[in-house]
Order: sequence, then structure tokens, then C-alpha cells
Amino acid sequence: MDSSTSNFYLISKTGTANKLADLPATLKALEVHDKGSYVWLDFAHPDKGQLSLLVDPLGLHPLSIEDCLDESQNPKLDDYPENSFLIFNTVDYFDHQLVVSELDIFISTHFLVTVRHDNGKPAFSQDLERYFSRNNENIKHGPAFLLHLLLDQVVDNKFTVIEALEDELNGAEEAILSDLPQFQPADLLHLRQDLLLLRKSLFHEREILVKICRLDCPYIGKTAIFFYRDIYDHLSKFFELTESSRDIVTSLMEMYLSMLNNEMAKAANETNATVRRLTFITTIFMPLSLLAGIGGMSEWSMITGPQNWKFTYPLFLLVMIILGVGNFYLLKWWEKKRKNDQND
Repeated sequence: MDSSTSNFYLISKTGTANKLADLPATLKALEVHDKGSYVWLDFAHPDKGQLSLLVDPLGLHPLSIEDCLDESQNPKLDDYPENSFLIFNTVDYFDHQLVVSELDIFISTHFLVTVRHDNGKPAFSQDLERYFSRNNENIKHGPAFLLHLLLDQVVDNKFTVIEALEDELNGAEEAILSDLPQFQPADLLHLRQDLLLLRKSLFHEREILVKICRLDCPYIGKTAIFFYRDIYDHLSKFFELTESSRDIVTSLMEMYLSMLNNEMAKAANETNATVRRLTFITTIFMPLSLLAGIGGMSEWSMITGPQNWKFTYPLFLLVMIILGVGNFYLLKWWEKKRKNDQND
């Protein structure tokens, strides 16, 4: 079913779905419908004028019409004198983006109205005629059973979205472990926001199913409750999966920060070791530099006489070597002693 078109069906008491031409034909069929038959009006992106045409013939409340035109509503269930109004969410995930759309539903004893705002894939099966033929034993019992089939499709698609989010989490974990410097923590924050949005939707939808299973909706009777309990079970399971996924996001963020701190500590340790080695070398050569400076000013020649330079300078170099080696072992001994004192 193209998300840019609307469809109208007359469901006979045998479960056969007959597609009607347009809205006037549907309203006329509603006036002369046989006992046990009902109509389904499926609107895609309607305007206020189209929906206002349903107020008098179907008894839709103007407030619910306003809710259909506002795509920022939370899922809910409202009861009116002639029908019940439900808001559900359809979800889809593509291009690493969670898309949440609104599905507005009116249900009565002789009609079902759905208003779709599909921003991703269509909410229902694209091959509706074949879908009806496979389920005519169910939909012939009334709008409540048709609504169950539609909601079942919507809810089942949520599991596909949850699986996609879980794959994203697995990919984030592999990225953290394999290439920490290139990992973008903003990806985790984006996943967390998507999971929060999905959790909010599932929470409200689960509350709707609780009301339906309590028989709070007068147009969904006891015979259909068993089917809606199955949807409730799925929503509860999906809600728990989103909670688990949120915990995984928190754990991954903690793991990322911990590994990042370890890398920073490792770099700091390497820097400290380098500075320590350079300080060690500097400490050894400081007295040698002093002696080299004195020898460079020919003090040894002045003391022993210029004629003795062949003897004094080799002696001077030997003293420097002995002093450097002695200084080296002295520092090594001091460092070893300090480590032993720390261990004790």
C-alpha cells in the first residue's frame, strides 16, 4: 500500500474484503451495510477537511480530529459516546536513524478508521487483499479483530527495529575494543536517545493494552481479548529489551571512559619514564660538564704547566670517566633503595 494514498474497504460477514472507490462510496456502503459487515477507512496523510467529513456520519469527536492532525501526541486511549480513539506509534530504523510515526485509530461496532502519518515504511502490509484472504476467518468477526491484525503488524515491526539497535550496540562495542582512538562517543549518545524514545512509546502502548485487556474499551469484547493479550506480551517483552539495551549503552560508555583513562595513564607513565631517563642522564653529566668547562679554560695547563698537557689532559679525561661511572652506579643504588623502601 502506497503511503501517499488512502484505501477504503467493506468487510463482509464472511470475511471478504471488497475495496471501495472513494470516501462517498464508503459512507454510502456504511448506511446500507448488512448486519455483521463493517467498513475500514484507511487515510494516509489526510488534511482537516477530509477528516471533518467523518464527524457527522461516524460521530467522530472534533477533539480527536485535532489529535490526528498533531503528530506529536503520545500513545493513548480515549473513549467517546460513539467510538473509541487510540493513538499508536509505528517505528522504523534506517540510515542509523529511528523514525517514529503516529497511527491514529477510531473503532466502533460497524467501522474502523486508521489515519497514518508514515515517515518510513507503510504501517501495514502492502498486499492487503492477500493479507485479508489469509485472515478472513478472523476479520469477519468485527472491527476489533481487524484492529488486532493491524496492531500485530505494527508491534512485530518494533522487534525488527530493536534488533537493528542491538546490532548498532554490538558494532559500537567492537569499535571500542578494536580502535578506541577512532571511536565516536556521540554514537552511543545517539543510540541512547533512540532507545529512550522507543521506551517512551512502548511504555504508553503497554498501558493502552492494559486498559483493553481490562475491557475498558467498549468496542473490543471478551472474545477478542485473548488476541490483545498476545500483543501485550510482545510489548512487555520489547519494553524489557529496550531497558536492557539502555543498560548496555551505559556499560559501553563506562567501558569507553575506563579504557580511555587507561590509555591516558599509559601515555602519562611513558612520559614520566622518559623524563626520568633524561633526568638520570642529566644528573650524571652535570658534574662532567662542570669539569669539562674548567678543563676547557686550560686550568689544568695553568696548574701543571703547558709543557705537561700530554700527561694532564689524559688524566683529566680518566677522572671524568671514573666520576661518571661512579655517579651512574650511585644513582642506580639510590633508585633501588627507594623502590625497596616503597615496597616495605
